[in-house]
Amino acid sequence: MLSLDGVSRHFGGLEVLKDVQLEVPAGSIFGLIGPNGAGKTTVFNLVTGLLAPSSGEIRFDGRSLVGQRPHRITTGGIARTFQNIRIFKEMSLLDNVVVGMHSRLHYGAAGLVFALPKFRAAERRARERALELLSWMRLDHKADDPAEKLSYGEQRKLELARALATEPKLLLLDEPVAGMNSAEKTELMAEIVNIRARGYTVFMIEHDMRFVMGLCEQIAVLNFGRIIAQGGPEQIRNDPQVIEAYLGRDDEEPAA
Repeated sequence: MLSLDGVSRHFGGLEVLKDVQLEVPAGSIFGLIGPNGAGKTTVFNLVTGLLAPSSGEIRFDGRSLVGQRPHRITTGGIARTFQNIRIFKEMSLLDNVVVGMHSRLHYGAAGLVFALPKFRAAERRARERALELLSWMRLDHKADDPAEKLSYGEQRKLELARALATEPKLLLLDEPVAGMNSAEKTELMAEIVNIRARGYTVFMIEHDMRFVMGLCEQIAVLNFGRIIAQGGPEQIRNDPQVIEAYLGRDDEEPAA
């Protein structure tokens, strides 16, 4: 579904990514790990159009993403969450999710200004879909509550529901369990498995190795901007380069 072919990115004289080769299969849960500063978030910024590659090709669902604007990439089927939660805390949960659907609503300026039937029908469908997505996250009973009343873990799930509201094929998750306790991590793991079961592809960056190893079928490891290993969890866990660069020895957990 997503491929990076020889992708490099320079910032002045600093080469952040170097000839990255990566393929995320459709229907998979794919993990990207590596030390802080390895270039993981730069990969996501390139895929979502926030940055352009210095060289190489990025293709999604058979078409090039290079040169596309971020909103076009979103409507083309890629959604993203961020390491730092970005929700509208003063708005209700329902309205937070509806906001994510506006790229899919088509009713024209006149429909909006005069609240024409096409506009009202589109808004009704959006709210129905938003409630459905909140129910996936088991937050529908709080749909009318302001988002600021949610726990940290619930805010993470709300952000996930809003990303799904853009109707993506590929969901990018940037450290989805950062700041969560063990119970919240277990719950989110189940939600991500359910999301994949509904036909989505998931590509995540994450530092929590238990979470990654327990969830991802395929994992790629970045170090100093280069892919040093790719494979299944056991292969990655036992790779000498990965142990040396990131995982550490004697089952040490990497620093977040």
